[in-house]
Amino acid sequence: MQIFRTIIWVLLLVGLLLFSVANWDPTVTVRIWQGIVVDTKIPAIVIVSFAIGFFPMWLYHRASKWRMQRKIVSLETATRTAATVPVTHHPYDEEPEGGVTVAEPEPASHPHFDENDDLTTEGDIRPADDNSNDRPPLS
Repeated sequence: MQIFRTIIWVLLLVGLLLFSVANWDPTVTVRIWQGIVVDTKIPAIVIVSFAIGFFPMWLYHRASKWRMQRKIVSLETATRTAATVPVTHHPYDEEPEGGVTVAEPEPASHPHFDENDDLTTEGDIRPADDNSNDRPPLS
């Protein structure tokens, strides 16, 4: 990736050099304020204009890159710290002393569970042979 960046900068500088050589003769008069007038060459105006547009954006880019780099380092440090701290186990996750395990209760032993119950209540499911339409037909 560095080679592409170098090629782009070299091409930009060669283009600027060719532009400067081709436009060196004419002198341009630039009026800055009422009493201030500057006679300058066209390549100088192009270079100064490029610098005025480029450097603020370059500084902003470098500042945001620096800020993101600090955030990344902070997150990596936090991750590394979290990875080295051992996780404590809940006391119920471990086997009790003596190797005896506690069995979980069966669903049938639940006080509100009846094996003979069909687990449906009235109004939950409409019977298949019910022809009463409470709603208008969909169209």
